[in-house]
Amino acid sequence: MNAVATRLVNGVLSVKPLAEFAKHQARSMMIKRAESIGVYWRDEVKQLRSRGSSLDFDPAWETELAAIAAPQLAYPDYYLASFHAYAEGNLGWLPAMEVESAARAVHAKLWPEGDARGDLRLRQSYHQVLQAQLSAAPQAIVDLGCSVGLDTFLLQATYPDAQITGVDLSPYFLAVAQYRQSHSTVKTQDSNFIRWVHAPAESTGLPAESADLVSACLMFHELPQSAAIAVLHEAARLVKPGGHLALMDMNPQSEVYAQMPPYVLTLLKSTEPYLDEYFALEIETAIVNAGFEMPTVTYNTVRHRTLIAKKQSD
Repeated sequence: MNAVATRLVNGVLSVKPLAEFAKHQARSMMIKRAESIGVYWRDEVKQLRSRGSSLDFDPAWETELAAIAAPQLAYPDYYLASFHAYAEGNLGWLPAMEVESAARAVHAKLWPEGDARGDLRLRQSYHQVLQAQLSAAPQAIVDLGCSVGLDTFLLQATYPDAQITGVDLSPYFLAVAQYRQSHSTVKTQDSNFIRWVHAPAESTGLPAESADLVSACLMFHELPQSAAIAVLHEAARLVKPGGHLALMDMNPQSEVYAQMPPYVLTLLKSTEPYLDEYFALEIETAIVNAGFEMPTVTYNTVRHRTLIAKKQSD
């Protein structure tokens, strides 16, 4: 990003009323874009809240939240920040129920058609890189920062025989993921049902060397550098010898960000509190320092890159 523009934007966002205005504008812009491409944001949230009933909010949500949440989990300070224009960050029903609509709005313009398929095509482009570079289909996959399962379900479709675990720090997101799984029209064997785990990506509690592939899709730009480095070390702990780490995220070297107008940059950064830290992170070096070989880097869209690294042999 342009250094002058970055300083200007950070100065604007340091003024709370201006930051709140920017968040409001960013959210309004996303909803408007979504509905312009046929993603009926408000209707989809209403349907999720009620689960198709006459209720405004189905109480089953709270029951399922209590069942999936880890009761003793202490949230790291960085996760309590405001994300994506929500004061509650990722810890609430509204952000959890709006994730899919927001993703389709944000990624619509990645492709010339500019329609609602953009998010799916982005994730498919990531999986195409995976399939091209992994010599064998992974049998055990951990999806870190799985959110509501948008990429987890595609991993399941790509590798139908794999045992998949989705890990996220928001129990609200996991409750929505679990609901979507239980209401999927795609039937899977019970043995291949996705397991959802409420835990930080930097300390999952999962067994060491239990995964052939650890995947992280669109997560690292939401982490401060200290957490990002901790996540990479946790991934190295989880991956079996000869297994892989794969991550797909924003490409800091993209000309799209370098040429972004200050107003648009302000809106973006108002919803992403750790974007500067992500853009400054030498992630390839951090991956090697965590115990992986030098990653390959593939630019899967004009704004995104995929990094894949094999775990170093002992």
